[in-house]
Amino acid sequence: ASRTAWIDADRIINADSEPGNWLAHGRTFDEQRHSPLDQVNVSTVGDLELAWYVDLDTRRGQEATPIVVDGVLYSTSAWSKVQAVDAETGRLLWQYDPQVPGIWDVRACCGVQNRGAAVWQGRVISATLDGRLLALNAETGELIWEVLTTDQEQSYTITGAPRIIGDKVIIGNGGAEFGVRGYVTAYDLESGEQMWRFYTVPGNPADGFEDDTQRMAAETWTGEWWTGGGGGTAWDSFAYDPDLDLVYVGTGNGSPWARAIRSPGGGDNLFLSSIVALDANTGDYKWHYQTVPGDTWDYTAVQHMILADLEIDGDERKVLMQAPKNGFFYVLDRATGELISAEKIMPINWATHVDMETGRPVETVDARYDETLAAKKIVPGPAGAHNWQPMTYSPETGLVYIPVRQAPAVYKLDEDFERQPIGLNIGNDFWSPPGEIIDLPEEFGPEFQGMLLAWDPVAQEEVWRVPHPLFENGGLLSTAGNLVFQGTANDELVAYNATTGEKLWSADTQTGILAPPITYAIDGEQYVAVVAGWGAVYPNFLGVVLNADGQRMNISRILAYKIGGGGELPPKPALPDTPPPPAIFGDEALINSGGGLYTRYCAICHGVAAISGGALPDLRHSAYLGTQEAFDSVVLEGALLNKGMAAWDAVLSADDAEAVRAFIVFMANQ
Repeated sequence: ASRTAWIDADRIINADSEPGNWLAHGRTFDEQRHSPLDQVNVSTVGDLELAWYVDLDTRRGQEATPIVVDGVLYSTSAWSKVQAVDAETGRLLWQYDPQVPGIWDVRACCGVQNRGAAVWQGRVISATLDGRLLALNAETGELIWEVLTTDQEQSYTITGAPRIIGDKVIIGNGGAEFGVRGYVTAYDLESGEQMWRFYTVPGNPADGFEDDTQRMAAETWTGEWWTGGGGGTAWDSFAYDPDLDLVYVGTGNGSPWARAIRSPGGGDNLFLSSIVALDANTGDYKWHYQTVPGDTWDYTAVQHMILADLEIDGDERKVLMQAPKNGFFYVLDRATGELISAEKIMPINWATHVDMETGRPVETVDARYDETLAAKKIVPGPAGAHNWQPMTYSPETGLVYIPVRQAPAVYKLDEDFERQPIGLNIGNDFWSPPGEIIDLPEEFGPEFQGMLLAWDPVAQEEVWRVPHPLFENGGLLSTAGNLVFQGTANDELVAYNATTGEKLWSADTQTGILAPPITYAIDGEQYVAVVAGWGAVYPNFLGVVLNADGQRMNISRILAYKIGGGGELPPKPALPDTPPPPAIFGDEALINSGGGLYTRYCAICHGVAAISGGALPDLRHSAYLGTQEAFDSVVLEGALLNKGMAAWDAVLSADDAEAVRAFIVFMANQ
């Protein structure tokens, strides 16, 4: 076998002995995303210039963390494609396209992006949107094995990166918005054989429980929860402690979101919104900590987890740190699951604090909109105070750096909830006029804002924060050069002083960045690389906030910088001319009903108020708007299915589609 990319667990454990490589998703098993490289530092960062770039052939947002092994960069792009690139020159060595069918675009709640691959003993391990796990030859890109990890009859999807744990690879999945039951699976790296599977929520008791852990979890559910799947999908974050031989799994929201629908008698609903520790060898449950008992707000705990050893109250503690969606920063003992501390990192109004005696959040009186039946503006909304964009921990400064945001939402129970055969099944009504809203307190400040936060995890307090113009920004990298790197929504890659937050350097990237940067070295030269590309769920859905000026666009590339790189990007393409829209038609009632249907079924991809985020087509300028026949050919008959636009005839009638067209035409004329 080829010795290309010959990584094993020992090499990842000893990653600090070869800082020129980036061997695992978070560089190391502890997922700190901190590099010991320091050639690029506070004194030299001003001399960073583009070294190379490579264009990617997919749109829709890029979120991958590349792996770099011995001069080769392995990455992924939207639609689950995998690339190998010469890390010194940017020459594309190979690309593998797993040929995901277009229909999976509409079966994914939040876009077709992919967060990266793993590398092990000459193989690149990646996962596909339609639920396959692949092993590719690292030298040639040829498929070695492929295993289906999900039931393709259900809307399971995979956007997350697989992780190596010892001699196995672990992968989760998404799909809670569509009604699936969450689980994680470990596979043998050599053969692809399933080694173990852990379900994150219990199934139908009539079928018998897989083990005692499932029986215990079922006691925290009521009603017939399994009919809606339950949720709890582990769609992104894992960490691994080789000394304890524990793998840590972050789990997601309930299915549907509203607890009053899925578990009508209440209950904590384990293991939703939890951190679960499993025996890496057997998959056996060891401990859990639930961040949001009985979640009803889509407050996932799949956000990035970092392992570190911190001195707390005079004792060296092995900790796990997480800033999940709910607005608190948690420090847990990673051996036992004991809560050490939890403090707010952003203003929130669903809970006042975490009770250190019980480890439970103390909820505000009217936070459970699904019980009060009142519409309430809650912060954070489903975008979270922190989402999947990875944070980083610098052992040099002792600080955790977090890409935080304030993005509220008006929650209101869908009192007429019925499961739909296509589209989201969340139990929340975001499309009807909400009526009177319980609003946010004034002191919460601007509603949609993003920040880079430096947080002291021992003192549990803020050290500094830097505001961003827009709320959806990229993941983070810290380095021994006392730097923190972040890409932003407004087309920049930025370097900050890790101690003070001072902005030291930036580069125009021509497109918004969501993915976290990495750094590596070749022949004594340090590179900083990032996968650039704008898109995914919030850039699409909240185009009204994130693309109000209409200037955002997706240009998907891998960019790499080094001192004196001397490279330049080609000129940014001009935005296309927009033809005048068709004349407004239909009465006010038709346009309003079309607006409700549009918000319910179309806005998740094409934007609230028909304002695109800049990555997907702006329907206000669509050539298909001109006639009912042309519009129906796409919306009802699936003419653009190969591009990911499904036929919606299962939920929309011809009259409904015409109302939607009337609404879009009306918005195009504003």
